[in-house]
Amino acid sequence: MRAGPGDGSCGGGILEGCHTQLAVRYFNTEGPVNAAEHYCIDPLDRVDLEEILTLIARKKYFVLHAPRQTGKTSTLLSLQDRLNREGEYRCLYVNFEVGHAAGEDAALAMRTLLGRLASRSRRALHDNFVGTAWPEILEREGPHGALCETLVRWAGTSPKPLVLLIDEIDTLVGDTLISVLRQLRAEYDGRPEHFPQTIVLSHV
Repeated sequence: MRAGPGDGSCGGGILEGCHTQLAVRYFNTEGPVNAAEHYCIDPLDRVDLEEILTLIARKKYFVLHAPRQTGKTSTLLSLQDRLNREGEYRCLYVNFEVGHAAGEDAALAMRTLLGRLASRSRRALHDNFVGTAWPEILEREGPHGALCETLVRWAGTSPKPLVLLIDEIDTLVGDTLISVLRQLRAEYDGRPEHFPQTIVLSHV
């Protein structure tokens, strides 16, 4: 069936430009909000931003805990944008839910998580370091050391302190979860020159 003017398509007539007309803001209930597309209040207005910024300045690790569909991811993404815009830190959001399918296979999970970290850092920070470094690091350090060593090297090359926002950390299970948490803790004393200054873990 070929669409044409007057048949509900965007072929012309009174509906010309309807793509633009239909692309109006709406209430989003399916994922992170985008202020350009969705009706919303600023996610950072819903949290104690001053407390969060103080924790980051003090080089703390902390947890963002709330039920599902309450705006955790939107808050983390907004925090990433704000910190990068202000320029004192380099901030990266990454979702670790992709590691859930690997179950307790830490080797498989780590490949997936490092790949996700590399992809997000390229997109958000225009930084290819993780993508270039992690395969060799994983081969040498193994799954129980690769995340830690990748973050050590990345922080060491970063011109500003890193802030890492990890979403859906609770979807990891068993040995995989234990390995990730231990690696995030292992270089705590190296912050911020040799490890992320702050790591935020989000879970339900």
